[in-house]
Amino acid sequence: MAQPAVPITRATGADWVQFGVLGPLRITGATGDLPLNARKIRTLLAVLLVRADQSVTVDQLTDEIWGARAPRRATASLHVYVSQLRKLLPGGEHGGLIQTSSSGYQIHVEYGDVDLHAFRDGVERGRALARDGHHELAFDLFREMLDLCRGPVLADLQESPMIRAFTTWLDELRLECTELMIDCGLAIGRHRDLISLLQSLTVQYPLREDFYRQLMLALCGAHRRSEALEVYRTARRTLHDELGLEPCAALRDLHQAALRGDEPPPLAHRHPLRETA
Repeated sequence: MAQPAVPITRATGADWVQFGVLGPLRITGATGDLPLNARKIRTLLAVLLVRADQSVTVDQLTDEIWGARAPRRATASLHVYVSQLRKLLPGGEHGGLIQTSSSGYQIHVEYGDVDLHAFRDGVERGRALARDGHHELAFDLFREMLDLCRGPVLADLQESPMIRAFTTWLDELRLECTELMIDCGLAIGRHRDLISLLQSLTVQYPLREDFYRQLMLALCGAHRRSEALEVYRTARRTLHDELGLEPCAALRDLHQAALRGDEPPPLAHRHPLRETA
């Protein structure tokens, strides 16, 4: 039987470093977390990580760090920030991870140097397990991947448009992982265990129809059909008031099944996760 993946790790040593973007920006070295408190330098590093192994021009970095408020000597300040960041990372000021390109800078990371790599790898392995019918293993793996998420993604750096776009993409990836975990949990009969989580998710994401669908399935599986019908009424009212729309076909079919007391329709297969730009 297939086994769950474990998060990617790489050999450690004096020059070992890993980056965390599944929450506040974090740099971890062989002796622990490395200090990086200046917001502009944190923004610089985060933008380079978002575009890892791609050149980011000086003009782009200036826009991401200062926006419309760039000082007259922004380019000189940027060079200072790069120098300070290089001193902190392996290789020092005259080489290492941050490289100079013809038009700007880029950071070179190996696969596994960023926590996002483990997250994406684990989600894809979980999908494969679920497709093969190993729902319990997939459920555990999806939950393990969600445990890697340490909080709001790069929350203190949202003035950068590039970071905001990355955050939007990563938040969607995390929500899809959550939906996949719940689908697997429902497939192995953990209906009662999931009700509280799903009630919270429908409040937090009131326009995300999949969470209403999953909550209805969990309630029906826990023999709480009247509550499932109330969830549908809430979803229908919310979607109509906010968007002027009726619930999707999957929710309507589940509602009809609940009204008749039928077995709910089977869980839908999901499409592969979108790749980052």
